[in-house]
Amino acid sequence: MDREDVMLDALECVAPGTPLRVALDHVIAGRTGALLVIGDEKGVDALSNGGFEIDAPFTPQRLFELAKMDGAILLDEAATRIRRANVHLMPDAALPTSETGMRHRTAERVSRQTDALVISVSQRREVVSLYRRGTRLSLQDIDVVLARANQALATLERYRARLDEVSAHLTALEFEDMVTFRDVAVVIQRAEMLRRVARELSRSIIELGTEGRLVRLQQEELTAGTDEDYLMLIRDYAPEPGVKRASASLARIAALSIEQLLEPPAVAVALGLGGKSDAGEQTVRPRGYRVLYRIPQIPGTVINRLVEHFGTLSALLDAEEADLDAVDGVGLRRARAVADGLRRMRDRAVP
Repeated sequence: MDREDVMLDALECVAPGTPLRVALDHVIAGRTGALLVIGDEKGVDALSNGGFEIDAPFTPQRLFELAKMDGAILLDEAATRIRRANVHLMPDAALPTSETGMRHRTAERVSRQTDALVISVSQRREVVSLYRRGTRLSLQDIDVVLARANQALATLERYRARLDEVSAHLTALEFEDMVTFRDVAVVIQRAEMLRRVARELSRSIIELGTEGRLVRLQQEELTAGTDEDYLMLIRDYAPEPGVKRASASLARIAALSIEQLLEPPAVAVALGLGGKSDAGEQTVRPRGYRVLYRIPQIPGTVINRLVEHFGTLSALLDAEEADLDAVDGVGLRRARAVADGLRRMRDRAVP
């Protein structure tokens, strides 16, 4: 799990609507400050001294009352039980820290020395900071997060419209057998950019908690079907069309910078096609995964068998119903559905 995923998990623990967030709001309102350590009980206990054994079910009210004492409050991994309170934590003082306050320095060092989630609530500044594996994240005001989410939604809507546009253009070129890699790269660029904005929006949705339901619904509507379509696009043009190999190509594309993503040779390298300077002008032929996937009620196993049998979309388009029916596992009903579906898509794509 990378650092971003680790911090997303941490955000989910303290999202609005969770008992832990209610407790933190009580602490902020009471101006008491707090240091909470969640999980990695063995590692945290090795750094702990003194305090009181509590071993009681966690409630926001109990935590608020315990926060009035000095010292850290230790919770179990699920944050459902309060293990100890008023604990003096003694992490390695040689560990690096960028913090200045005692509570925050301790929090960062404990997060570096253990696998626990450490939460520090500043008594004076009313700032909640999350620490996990040395990474810090400060909670923002809900209004700020909501404004950022709405801005991301607007961007996502524009990116989806552009993706639909370039994807339709590629489909038309595929039916005409006139695709160059540059045409494919443009769709990959747009699909990847949409995915990155959606990931950023997902973080805001997690941070919003129960306040983010409407934003989540809008995100789901704008991204519906895009991940599957993106994977099928990669399977159409990557050297190896298997799902695992295609997923590996997606990961390499995701690692590209924005500048690299806009360069067809860099995208070609990520796909495993080589990085010739004229890669964008090379003629390429789709296997037909993406088009077949768009035909309703055609299982993935049937799509795989059809592509394995015919090899290219062009060969699929030339096939008669009897040829499709002859493929193992297809059957006459599905053969007719495939032939009709391809015909309808070609009519829509090519005026």
